[in-house]
Amino acid sequence: MTEKLVFQTAAELIGRIRSREVSVLEVLDAHLKQIEDINPIVNAFCTLDEERAREYAKKLDHKLAHGTNPGPLYGLPIGIKDLSATKGIRTTKGSPIYANWIPDYDDLIVERFKKAGAIVIGKTNTPEFGAGSQTFNSVFGKTLNPYDLTKTCGGSSGGSAVSLACGMIPIASGSDLGGSLRNPAAWSNVVGMRTSIGRVPIYPTGLPFNSLSVAGPMARTVQDLSLQLSVVAGPDPRVPMSLPEAGEQFLNPLMTDFRGIKLAWSPDLGGYPIDPTIIEQLEHQIKIFSDLGCEIENASPNLKDADEIFQTIRGYQFAFEHKSHLENHRDQLKKTVIWNTESGLKLLATDIAQAENKRAVLHKRIMEFMDEYDFLLCPVTSVWPFSIDQEYISEINGIPLNNYIEWMAPCYAITVSGLPAISIPAGFSKDGLPLGLQIVGKYREDFQVLQLASAFENATEFNSVRPRLSLSDNS
Repeated sequence: MTEKLVFQTAAELIGRIRSREVSVLEVLDAHLKQIEDINPIVNAFCTLDEERAREYAKKLDHKLAHGTNPGPLYGLPIGIKDLSATKGIRTTKGSPIYANWIPDYDDLIVERFKKAGAIVIGKTNTPEFGAGSQTFNSVFGKTLNPYDLTKTCGGSSGGSAVSLACGMIPIASGSDLGGSLRNPAAWSNVVGMRTSIGRVPIYPTGLPFNSLSVAGPMARTVQDLSLQLSVVAGPDPRVPMSLPEAGEQFLNPLMTDFRGIKLAWSPDLGGYPIDPTIIEQLEHQIKIFSDLGCEIENASPNLKDADEIFQTIRGYQFAFEHKSHLENHRDQLKKTVIWNTESGLKLLATDIAQAENKRAVLHKRIMEFMDEYDFLLCPVTSVWPFSIDQEYISEINGIPLNNYIEWMAPCYAITVSGLPAISIPAGFSKDGLPLGLQIVGKYREDFQVLQLASAFENATEFNSVRPRLSLSDNS
């Protein structure tokens, strides 16, 4: 049986469009029908732009018929996380403050997707201002986990992850401060990568030297994620932190020989509380890397002070970004955004300087650790997907947590390290809930992370397990 059109990979769809086997409009309409059928159940898309998308699809078909050389993402429907500005399409940031904002410009990542031929069909749901790893807001409500509608999909790129899992789109955008690309990818059985700072430049921004936040793509396969990086990665003169390497490097073959490659497996990153059944499940999968020829050792980097570093730097960023919101729209902010912003406003210059100094020390330690190993393997999340009605996790293994972000430590500790990391599907719980494995690479070795993730993906094929609710008849 021919695989459904909506679950074809991006690479397969591009090949079929270029060969004129299917039209751009046919591809678009199949995905819009999937959205019509499935989105009312999971609430992944919050805004659609169907009419303009169809008109653009017709133009792309016309150009292709008249000999236009198609771009790398020619004709692919894409969903954009609702934190990114999209010209002419409502961008709410998940906040009632921006419920009716229609930007007159595109963020740089959106510009690059469009230039490559992708069709922006709408916006995907996110928590208010991307704060927290539970995708809900007062504008659009909750986004549900497609593998269990009573559970959260994580966040903050939850709408993008669920849209991919359900076949509503073949490619999607997201962003990651403390795990927002990796956590929802893990819980929706898709792929999300936190690239190196500056690999995918962010513009415009009021914090151009930000060393925590990244923008990036999500996909159902590593190859499709790498294809998107070939388009959105690369320098921009307006972005001082952007890296000089062009995105074309991500078009290189992912297959390589891993014999003799040395991996560190850290089930708890040196002491973070992790649900023991997550560790048990991942330890079954770690054996796959031995079959690939890798050498595996149990070892953990010293991530001392990662909590303080992350929460301090995050705090002053929240203070910068949301001080005016707090002063002028306090009644329209959720409690956790208020807490995060007020915490940031209380910071002293010495607090920030101390956090930056401790980060420098941590960076030195992690670089020395990675001199011994080619990759670090660890959990993406400390718990399984929890109730959709629970805002965040307050304790793990009986250990109380101090705030609404601490349960995301396995992700934000890697954020602080400055190393590239990917979440790759790694199996399911006995109840069928997805799980992700985090693969962390050496400093700025993003492509190598993709190569190892691709090898694991090909060996396991966990990404082929679709949510039952998404299996309709759009082909």
